Amino acid sequence: MKRNNILAACLAAFLFCVWTPAAFAQQELETPIAASIAGAEQLTVSAMEKEGGSSSSLLSTTGPGSGIPALTVTTNANGGEDYSINLQILALMTLLGFLPAMVILMTSFTRIVVVMSILRQAMGLQQTPSNQVIIGIAIFLTFFIMSPVIEEVNQTAIQPYVNEQVTAREAFSLAQEPMKAFMLKQTRVKDLETFVNMADIQVTSPEEVPLNVLIPAFITSELKTAFQIGFMLFLPFLIIDLVVASVLMAMGMMMLSPMIVSLPFKLMLFVLVDGWNLILSTLAGSFAI
Repeated sequence: MKRNNILAACLAAFLFCVWTPAAFAQQELETPIAASIAGAEQLTVSAMEKEGGSSSSLLSTTGPGSGIPALTVTTNANGGEDYSINLQILALMTLLGFLPAMVILMTSFTRIVVVMSILRQAMGLQQTPSNQVIIGIAIFLTFFIMSPVIEEVNQTAIQPYVNEQVTAREAFSLAQEPMKAFMLKQTRVKDLETFVNMADIQVTSPEEVPLNVLIPAFITSELKTAFQIGFMLFLPFLIIDLVVASVLMAMGMMMLSPMIVSLPFKLMLFVLVDGWNLILSTLAGSFAI
């Protein structure tokens, strides 16, 4: 009996030691949480005053879960508006999704890839070089060809924006000029006139053509130029195929595929004329930057 009383007393002391701090902590935590919940329902309006301009009202919440302010619009002295850095980052992340299309369609990438693909078909090579190799060659050759344009964009738009000399909108407008100059130089007048007429706009000079009209005209011209270069590359290999097919027909070897016999001669011709150097230098020189 005495032993049971001792065990009951120990159990009561243990429960008292555990329950009392827990209850005290719970009471302490409930007060700031309730205050935070009450404060989270309040809306505050903050305004920033800057030199030469002012910031419009920013709607935000205080307390847990308020998050990042959605939008801050700052009015400049000249009447223009700048958006908050949060919105700029969102716009930048959205534009990154269009970066592959911009690299493919607004640079020399399209012409290079099409010419390399036609060359592979003309030589009768099914998967040599592979698509990965062709795309890799096209990417690095594009960087080589576009390096003057990229440098100009960096000097006129990116560096002033990084140094906070221009706004994001002004930097975007400044970056358009070198790209437009490059695309106009590679676009045929006929293709440009076709899309200007389709857009039903009036321009007095090619420099006034907007990007949404210039880009499809540039793509059309690039495809046409790539097909012309591919046709010139196809002719010597086509002659080899015809000669080999005629010889095999004369020898009565009709069951032997001319493609198998002509492939070594095509490779030999391509190596003898230093084909890779000739084609890549011709492609780079065709842009005349």
